[in-house]
Amino acid sequence: MTAPTSARFRREHDLLGDRDVPADAYWGIHTLRARENFPITGQTIGERPHLVRALASVKLAAAEVNRDLGLLAPERAEAIVAACEEIRAGALHDQFVVDVLQGGAGTSTNMNANEVIANRALELLGRQKGDYAHLHPNDHVNLSQSTNDAYPTAIRIALITAAGELDTAMEALAFAFRAKSEEFADTMKLGRTQLQDAVPLSLGREFGADAEMIEEDRRLLATVLALLHEINLGATAVGTGIAAPPDYASLVRERLGLLTGLPLVTAADLVEATQDVGAFVQVAGTLKRFAVKLSKICNDLRLLSSGPLGGLGELRLPTVQAGSSIMPAKVNPVIPEVVNQIAFEVVGLDATVTMAAEGGQLQLNAFEPVIYKSLDDAIAHLRAGCNTLAERCIKGLDADRTRLRTTLEGAVTGPVTALVPHIGYAAATALAEEALTSGRSVEELAAERGLLAPDALRRVFGTTA
Repeated sequence: MTAPTSARFRREHDLLGDRDVPADAYWGIHTLRARENFPITGQTIGERPHLVRALASVKLAAAEVNRDLGLLAPERAEAIVAACEEIRAGALHDQFVVDVLQGGAGTSTNMNANEVIANRALELLGRQKGDYAHLHPNDHVNLSQSTNDAYPTAIRIALITAAGELDTAMEALAFAFRAKSEEFADTMKLGRTQLQDAVPLSLGREFGADAEMIEEDRRLLATVLALLHEINLGATAVGTGIAAPPDYASLVRERLGLLTGLPLVTAADLVEATQDVGAFVQVAGTLKRFAVKLSKICNDLRLLSSGPLGGLGELRLPTVQAGSSIMPAKVNPVIPEVVNQIAFEVVGLDATVTMAAEGGQLQLNAFEPVIYKSLDDAIAHLRAGCNTLAERCIKGLDADRTRLRTTLEGAVTGPVTALVPHIGYAAATALAEEALTSGRSVEELAAERGLLAPDALRRVFGTTA
């Protein structure tokens, strides 16, 4: 038998009319309509825990400041704070059900948060969900706020938190390369430029350069993320602070900073800060830069491990899975390949952020949901890629030292380049051409022609061995 409608649903009202909401849901009518309107990605904001916790932090700070300013009754404030603390601890994330990609500049996300917090607060007060006459999502949870300042502030905090996890992964990857740099410090190899033989260097120096490339972008990312610490909380709708008390912006920023442990700063011009998303563009560009460099490193790993017999075959990447359904014993460089694909994706996400930023109009950018999603995806996927590359590839890779030595000993460009300061470019070129056609070594030909005294010749080629 079907349960009575009143047992399974509660009726809520908004400006469009009445709707039945599942009785056990903490979200309400605004969230219901958003779920119907935005079946886009299949990914809910509840699957973005950094964002949900950041939203709860914003609402908690607002409730405490509104209470202290006498705008919110202590009983209501305490219930809202308690509900927010539960969400910050990981509870009720499954109730944040609107799609992460949505129209409305994040209004649906903010409404979802307001409703979940209000209904949990009502429960804590011994009331029924939906008893908004006693505690209202907008009148009380959203007091002194607008989506246009609460949502941008929350996504900044969420991205800063996520980026901290990326930094840890970048550090671990750089450390893995540094370890290989030390392991192969005395292993000489032939360097190459434009895929042609160049001059010798150690394999350790090659890996050390990879580590430095990563560490350089760690430093740059930390600098750029500082831009996200500037928030517009207190701006309300367009930056004028309408419907918020005069001291609210500074007080709520101070409280939020204490809650999150972040050195947050209130923007000097809240009208500008409410419409400007330039900081997100800067972060996206920095993530793209790192992705491009990481992809280049993976290109090198695939090239240097190619073969193993028909290619360069200098590196041996760890065998992590079979490489072919038809060719026995084939092993592919699947870890660098997946990181390459992450990099390609991040380049596209940077373009998305760029276009979303450009598409803003007048006092608000309506496209912050796709900006947030793009940046959060880029950060999360780069973090996973760094961890996978470090653990499943770099830590276990080895080198074919015999092949490195054979290639180096058969090279011409390195030894002949070492002779240029002593015999000149033209003579060195002639010597190189003869070595290539005859198959004899540069050192042997130089000695035969008496181009340098024997002791000088030994010193020259001792520096390149």
